[in-house]
Amino acid sequence: MNKPNIRPRVLDADRFSKSNNFFYRLVANQRFLAVIGLAFLLIIIFPLAKARSQQRLIEREINDVKEEIKNFESQNQELEELKKYLQSEQSLEERARLNLNLKKSGEQLVVVNDEPTTGPDFSDVPEIKVNNLVKWWRYFFEL
Repeated sequence: MNKPNIRPRVLDADRFSKSNNFFYRLVANQRFLAVIGLAFLLIIIFPLAKARSQQRLIEREINDVKEEIKNFESQNQELEELKKYLQSEQSLEERARLNLNLKKSGEQLVVVNDEPTTGPDFSDVPEIKVNNLVKWWRYFFEL
């Protein structure tokens, strides 16, 4: 049996001139690769940072709106309770007593005047004039 003649293919490193190939020199340069990597990172990081700041702003606005909704709900609850009270018989009776001066049958009405009671009149008593220095002495030392 005849075996086929198989020879491994050997890459000849000297076949391509490394020093004369511009692309090879460019890719092999570490500074160039570092600049390309940095540019790639900046291209990715700036839009991500902008999106994150917008996300924080939106979350803050959502929290503010939720807090405002809670406040409106509590105000709505208070108004509902006030509405129920104002529609009740007790509220109707209270408004009739205060605003219309009405009373229930069998009750007695008592009117209280807001005029101050007359006390002793001190207008004719002469006022004693006190020196200003004495007033300060009394203020600080006579508790």
